[in-house]
Amino acid sequence: MKKFSFHSCGNYREDYAEELKIFETYFGRICLGLFLILFFAVAPFVVSAYMLYILNMIGIAAIAAIGLNILIGYTGQISLGHGAFFGVGAYAAAILATRLGLGFYLAIPAAGIITALVGMIFGIPSGRLKGLYLTIATLAGQFIIEYVLIHWDSLTKGTMGITLPAPKIIQWEIAGDKAFFFLIFISLVLMTWFAVNIMRSKYGRAFIAIRDNDRAAEGMGIPIFRYKLLSFAISSFYAGFAGALWAYYMISITTEPFNLGLSVEFIAMVIIGGLGNIPGAIFGATFITLLNEFLRFFTGLLMNIGFVVSFGLNMAPLREFTFGLVIVLFILLEPRGLAELWRIARSSFRLWPFSY
Repeated sequence: MKKFSFHSCGNYREDYAEELKIFETYFGRICLGLFLILFFAVAPFVVSAYMLYILNMIGIAAIAAIGLNILIGYTGQISLGHGAFFGVGAYAAAILATRLGLGFYLAIPAAGIITALVGMIFGIPSGRLKGLYLTIATLAGQFIIEYVLIHWDSLTKGTMGITLPAPKIIQWEIAGDKAFFFLIFISLVLMTWFAVNIMRSKYGRAFIAIRDNDRAAEGMGIPIFRYKLLSFAISSFYAGFAGALWAYYMISITTEPFNLGLSVEFIAMVIIGGLGNIPGAIFGATFITLLNEFLRFFTGLLMNIGFVVSFGLNMAPLREFTFGLVIVLFILLEPRGLAELWRIARSSFRLWPFSY
């Protein structure tokens, strides 16, 4: 039978393969390809050393935020322990590199796998708990991991920290912001591609079904406990991978950064970027990292003002206040986050100059 197609308006899909396409047109693929080529060819050679450091921190944070978005945005499992998992990855990579002599190309994915196993352990309560109770359980995991990292001196060296060797590829040593830029953003591209493809698979569809209605998902034959554990494992793998990259980038690591505040920052990235949206996690990581740098500069500026000094005003809580205010404003004004604003801007550009 002859097949007819109508092209009056809209995009018509005739099979599931078309439904699962990442890009509906070749134009989207070309634009993304050109952007990546220009980004890798121009950014590390044009921007200043400070801006290159900021870009690298955005790339590392984006990898961790993508993992948390898979857990919270796609599976609906709230976690307050992502900062601790980030620390597990950092320390796992440091221990594997310094004690076992593994190269960074083995230590970084191995750290992600170790963190995934730890994440699955703390994800076990998700089989019976959800909502606020699961949040408290993951918060307990955050405090337990913090305690272990600080007090297990024989393994983590406690407050003394660990200094990592410089990563090498054969005889080429990866050192400096520019070299790490390529390592971090190539990793980000690969991890983003992996996350997008997970969401296109049966696992991603199961995650979304559990998020929307776990009882209905179980009624359809989805083993929800198994998939919840898998979601915790994937999310923790991303956190551990990002933590390992961060450890190599920082060279020396201690336990102080992996606190509850870091977990809250990751949650803010996901909420502000857009729940259940992979590019949204990258937008959120960019926004929060830049906000951190702005607040650091602004509070330093205020501390030097005579009025603030003379009245003894404490500027330390300003960062926490701003974080809370930004999250509340996004929830009230644009609950779908920066990803939705980007979608609106993209649609407006596509329809310009028409108003519909």
